[in-house]
Amino acid sequence: MRLHLYSRFLLRQGNVYSGLNFPRQFLSARTFHATARAQVIKPFLLADIGEGIRECEIIQWFVEPGARVEEWDKLCEVQSDKASVEITSKFDGVIKKLYYEAGEMAKVGKPLVDIDIQGEIKEEDLAALTEPGTGGVSQIQAQDQAKKPLDAQVTESIQSPENSSVPEKVSPPKGKHATLATPAVRHLTKQLDVRIEDVDGTGRDGRVLKDDVYQFAKQRDTAPAQLRSSPLAPGGPQTETPTKLSNTQYQMFKTMTNSLAIPHFLYADEIDFSNLSELRARLNKGLAKSPINEIRKISFLPFVIKAVSMAIQQYPILNARVDTDPESGKPILIMRSQHNVGIAIDTPSGLMVPVIKDVSNLDIASIAAELNRLQLLATTGKLSSKDLSGGTITVSNIGNIGGTYVSPVIVEKEVAILGMGKMRTIPAFDENGAVVKKQICNFSWSADHRVIDGATMARAAEVVRSFVEDPDSMVMHLR
Repeated sequence: MRLHLYSRFLLRQGNVYSGLNFPRQFLSARTFHATARAQVIKPFLLADIGEGIRECEIIQWFVEPGARVEEWDKLCEVQSDKASVEITSKFDGVIKKLYYEAGEMAKVGKPLVDIDIQGEIKEEDLAALTEPGTGGVSQIQAQDQAKKPLDAQVTESIQSPENSSVPEKVSPPKGKHATLATPAVRHLTKQLDVRIEDVDGTGRDGRVLKDDVYQFAKQRDTAPAQLRSSPLAPGGPQTETPTKLSNTQYQMFKTMTNSLAIPHFLYADEIDFSNLSELRARLNKGLAKSPINEIRKISFLPFVIKAVSMAIQQYPILNARVDTDPESGKPILIMRSQHNVGIAIDTPSGLMVPVIKDVSNLDIASIAAELNRLQLLATTGKLSSKDLSGGTITVSNIGNIGGTYVSPVIVEKEVAILGMGKMRTIPAFDENGAVVKKQICNFSWSADHRVIDGATMARAAEVVRSFVEDPDSMVMHLR
């Protein structure tokens, strides 16, 4: 009863003030919270992840609008030309807006999500979230809210679910919820050639599960032929379907376009792997019984990588890069002390070139262990920017897939690259004229002809050939 009378008294007092035309600032709006909430909605910027990267592809979202996140919760996974990185939240709060869909390119320094920050936060941390020069999105929102008539603010603050209209139930858009799939599911979609945006997710919050992908692929493959959209339909006219480049393809496009400015010349030779094959067989027997650095089997590639490093010691120009003198504007060579050998690896997402660092100070077993680590990370898409940066020369072993000859393309900021073809067994003559069986592999070198002449490349390639054909001689040069 007292509460009812008190409410009537407040209403009557309000009418009296309204009749007297008092300025509105005399009325207390303490209980309405018209602007306090708006001031904590801030854009979360995509931070600089290093290596001069200016944009990244959104691989998948772990959140959606309305989701509550805590500090260090994962927001999304992005893929640059260097590696994939998981972006985490710095604050507790609620996601209000996603600025990109999965598959789109996000700009570094631009808003990634809008987050309604919960709890206490330092002013400098809050200001750091806002895009420099914009003046603060939340401040504009707060000003717009403050300009609303007080009656409208009261209506908004006291509106209850019972009084509000119930919106029609709308099925969630596939694009938003499909991005909540796990990396394993996304890998499955690539294997089955399925666009994840086309799949209706049945998991929590619309998450796409493996069963959803299998069911979608099954329905697609069992559909009548006339209902399938194929650019190669027999009997029909030629069709051309525009297809966007993946992030890996896009970065490869830019890198190889820059490489066209380098005048290449090719030097090729046949290398006898017979002695190395025998040595490798003996070593693998010992490693099977007593592994070193968890290595139970070693391939030919670590020996070749070490041989390249030994050749660089005699011909350090192979490890240099071309640059321009900032004062004179003339081209110069930057000589580099560490031998960081990039290894071209075929991955589910495309060509990646992780780097084995400081090869000159590694033995064969250590090179093999690092090679195995990088190959495992590459196949699972977990290579970091550090793994993919700092290369000074590259080795590409296309022979493990096929092909006898290759004409490799020099990577930007390098002056030489070695391409290995497929090893094959051929009949040959020994020093006594007898026919013997030999294991031959073709080595193809490409060099920057602006700074490396043919004679230098031939001599350096001869050093590599001598070490590979006589692997026992490597012992004298190992550190």
